[in-house]
Formats: sequence, structure tokens, C-alpha cells
Amino acid sequence: MNLLQNFLDLDIAYLDTFTKRLNTSWGYIFYNENQPKYYDANHAHLHEAPENPKAVIEEVIHFYNEKNITPRFYLYNLEKLSLFVKELDAYKFGFEELVSPIQIWNKEIKDRKRSNLVTIEKVTEENFNEALEIECSIKEFGGREVREKAFAEEFKHPAFTHYLLRCDGIACATACLFEHRDQVRMESVATIEEFRGKGLIGELIYFLQAEVKKSGKEDLWVFPINEKIEKVYAKYGFNTAGKFVTGHAFLGGKSIKEIQES
Repeated sequence: MNLLQNFLDLDIAYLDTFTKRLNTSWGYIFYNENQPKYYDANHAHLHEAPENPKAVIEEVIHFYNEKNITPRFYLYNLEKLSLFVKELDAYKFGFEELVSPIQIWNKEIKDRKRSNLVTIEKVTEENFNEALEIECSIKEFGGREVREKAFAEEFKHPAFTHYLLRCDGIACATACLFEHRDQVRMESVATIEEFRGKGLIGELIYFLQAEVKKSGKEDLWVFPINEKIEKVYAKYGFNTAGKFVTGHAFLGGKSIKEIQES
């Protein structure tokens, strides 16, 4: 199985935990009417050139318009979809290209001592609200509008384990592990603004790597949102297995780059 297919299988399994999937002859339509502004939960997925681009575009527009959700596409294998992208332009879709690195942990555990100010615990009913407030404060995650419902759904799902880091007793960082068969994906790694630059992300990552090692799972993956974050993970033993240029087409709202940079 090639890298793209491994990535797509893990990504689709991840999406299936918080949104509904409609299988089509050309790809997938993901939708969650309870979270209409959550892009990952509401998009058409395409990685092969369809025979009839116009029919696909009109099907997607009609599907989402009926649900009062902004029509959008996530496009993979972009080099094969140039004609489809041209057709999207005719329908007045906004479009952006994104570099999507894929990194895999080298399985090396660093011999190091954790700061005595840092404690890390699983998210439970007791500390749920503390973790929720951290996630809702991260603009790159979409803020409260997106994460409040999404975090609650993930917390209830058995494939996710969320973690909360405290520094000197103060809840200030979160991360989670998503498990699918013998694969693990690290997600939602974040620190509130006033605690950034103190090495807390490293504390979390090293802890999660040890958890994965103990679990006996085969691989630990991370899909950084851009090349800047890719360089951060490289410091913690994540090797870049590949990079894909993906496309995001949208018929309204902000681009992903605008959200990340706001």
C-alpha cells in the first residue's frame, strides 16, 4: 500500500468518528449538520479525476445547499485534477493549494527527565472543562465555534484519548491520540498563548511517544498543518515520509490559510 493510500485510510477513519460519510461513485461526501462550520466535517473528498466534473460539482452544491452548509471540496492527487479545478473556477469556487506534510515517528525514546513543574493526565469528566477551554482558545483549531462540539464528540469516542498538561498546577496544554487498528495519529497538540515558548509541547510529545511505545502499536503519525509545524515535530523524532499538495475549494467563507493566519 502506498503512502497516499495509508494516509487516506487513516484520515477517513479519523473523519468517520465525528461526521457522516456518503460514499459516491467518484469519492465521498462528509457532512455533520450539527457542526456546519467545521470544514473537516463538511466537505466532498476527491482523489481521482471524475468522468463528469460538472455533474459532480452540481451534485455537491445541491447536497450542501439543501442542508444550509457551504459547499466545499478537499482534493488529493491534485496533479490529476487540473481539469476539475478549472471547472470549479467556472462555478465561482474559491481555491487554495496547501502543502500537506506527513510525518512518522522514528520510535526512539529520548532519555530525559521531565520538568518537576509538569504533570500530564488523561482527560476525564473531572478535568474535561479545563481541557475544553484550552482547545476552544486555539484559533488554528477554529475557536469555540468549532471545537466546543467537536471536542465533546471526540471525548466520548473510544478511539480517542485526550491528555491535559499542567505547569505548576495550571492547565495549559492538550493533545490527543487517535487509534485505528495498529496505527496511531497524534492530534490537537496545543498550548495556551501565555505558556508558549516554555518547552511544554515537547513534554507532551515525549509523554505521548512513551504511551504509544507501551501500547505496542505499530506507528505514530502526525499531519502538521504547514511546513513550519513540520519543522517543530522534526525536533522530536518525526521524519517526513512525504508531502502532498492538496486543494481546498470553497463556495463561501474563509480559506484555511486565512483561518490559520488570523
